[in-house]
Amino acid sequence: MPDFTSAPLLLALTAVLAYLLGSVPFGIVITRLLGLGDLRAIGSGNIGATNVLRTGNRPAALATLLLDAGKGGIAVLIARAALGPDAAQVAALFSFLGHLFPVWLGFRGGKGVATFLGTLLALAWPVGLAACATWAVTAAITRISSLSALVAAALAPVWLAVLGYPQMILLAITLGALIFARHSANIARLRQGTEPRIGKK
Repeated sequence: MPDFTSAPLLLALTAVLAYLLGSVPFGIVITRLLGLGDLRAIGSGNIGATNVLRTGNRPAALATLLLDAGKGGIAVLIARAALGPDAAQVAALFSFLGHLFPVWLGFRGGKGVATFLGTLLALAWPVGLAACATWAVTAAITRISSLSALVAAALAPVWLAVLGYPQMILLAITLGALIFARHSANIARLRQGTEPRIGKK
């Protein structure tokens, strides 16, 4: 029988490890390794794949996207395999927070979209695919990355409800609210019609 008295400690350890994994700033690591400069001084200054794309290096942007998504997904998969579904949700939240507030960068990180999608894919792959499809369709129509992220984040709780994962709705709402908060400047530019389109420097 499991030792439930150790569960809070194990969940706390899961949170710390997931946060540290989520804190790895792959966009900065990749651009520095490739000699593309300081990502925080390029374009929007964000550390995510969309800003890496502004360097003109598409493979670097793709690698950043996959690694930022992967760190969230891996944290979830390991936590679920070791400790179960509650730990998986803890890992999802804290890997996401690690990306947003990385200790290595003075707690100034990215906007969390790729990590959000990666955690959804690991938590409930049908929902993750639906969220990715939502992002892709919106991006194809509008060519605006931030709007695509906002639509995907807003609809994630709906996909969870429709596809039969109601126990994760609160987590999705929390992550979605953080994504909206991190996109406050983008939202202002969207209202003004000045938000840059995908691929523009």
